[in-house]
Amino acid sequence: MDLQTLQEYLGTRTVIAVTAISAYVLLCRSLRYRRRDQKHAQYPYKTRADMAKMTSQHAFEIVKYIYSLEYPFLVTKSLEFALFKTYGIPTISALLCKTTQLSSPATAPRRYADTTTLITEFLLQPPTSPRSTLALSRTNYLHSHHKISNKDMLYTLSLFVLEPSFWIRTYEWRPLTPLELCATATLWKDIGHRMGIDYAPLDHGPDAFCDGLEFFEDLSTWAEEYERDVMLPMESNHRLAEETIALLLSDVPRPLKPFGKQLVVTMMSERLRRAMKYDKPHPVYPFLVRSIISVRRFLLRNVFLPRPYAWRYSPISEEPDKGSGRLWQTEWVAEPWYVLYVKPTLANKFSPLSLFRHHVLGLPVPDGKNFKPEGFTAVEIGPRNMEGKGVGRCEDEAASLRVERVGCPFMK
Repeated sequence: MDLQTLQEYLGTRTVIAVTAISAYVLLCRSLRYRRRDQKHAQYPYKTRADMAKMTSQHAFEIVKYIYSLEYPFLVTKSLEFALFKTYGIPTISALLCKTTQLSSPATAPRRYADTTTLITEFLLQPPTSPRSTLALSRTNYLHSHHKISNKDMLYTLSLFVLEPSFWIRTYEWRPLTPLELCATATLWKDIGHRMGIDYAPLDHGPDAFCDGLEFFEDLSTWAEEYERDVMLPMESNHRLAEETIALLLSDVPRPLKPFGKQLVVTMMSERLRRAMKYDKPHPVYPFLVRSIISVRRFLLRNVFLPRPYAWRYSPISEEPDKGSGRLWQTEWVAEPWYVLYVKPTLANKFSPLSLFRHHVLGLPVPDGKNFKPEGFTAVEIGPRNMEGKGVGRCEDEAASLRVERVGCPFMK
């Protein structure tokens, strides 16, 4: 083959390769945006005036789509960080340290599992379903045993609304649309109302919001002012942060834990970092975080196809056991509470992940005996001293919620 023929051959192959790559990138982008557009077309909320009529059911459907298909990883991490961020408020951290549920290694894994389980259930199940209303009523029952100020409750709610939007806007392949923002705020506005939160501190409070977007904007303004006033350095903040970071890094090998901890500190805002009494991280860590985020965003937008429905993210079993009515977690942190893979089969006991967690990290693995392998029902969740208590009260409140949570939260 002479030089000219070789050049022509290579030129043709290059053109084919560039064309194929360009076509694939175009396919990835078009499929991602087409699914977004198809989802939006399912709902009758085309204008701001329409969004004022959004029902809790429709808001839930949109939020579940965001959580299970569009951004499962980032939404999960943003909600974890929202919970973590509340520990920067001294009144919240002091209360949690007093109960010791999240400040002690002996109880923190279960308390974390309980909290994430209840939030997942009332957020990702239909608003009028038994699962959602039972989880919400159980949360109210557990809260009733502690003196929590309305402002601390409102601030916690604001983070569950604001943090997913911020994380997605900052780190994902596209930001949330106005419809998706409205759905997020609408669903949480209803949840907060059912928790007895008073919205009077907000600009349009207690109940004069025209839609979810206005509620979102009010929460954003108020939360910023609240943080500026009360997010101050306190030893209880640091104590909770240390225990929670250790919990979140439980799957990280010991030599890498300091590195992982610095990455977590890097994700904090300057105000939160100071409130939790951490030093400013070395400049290399922000650079690494920005680099990882940029690469991930590029790959998601241009290389990876949308997650198929069959691979939808579901942190809790979608259907309860037919006999017992119990549910299971499908993943776990530090300890396998309520884990789905409860049967002590060879595959579960000797899978690569189980062997790594047990033999390398020293973590317990599901053995069918410990950490409530029988699963859970929402009305039983809580600290050991509350197991089996308040079941009737929770069931009665859940029955009322199934009637009350119908329609639009902004038209009542």
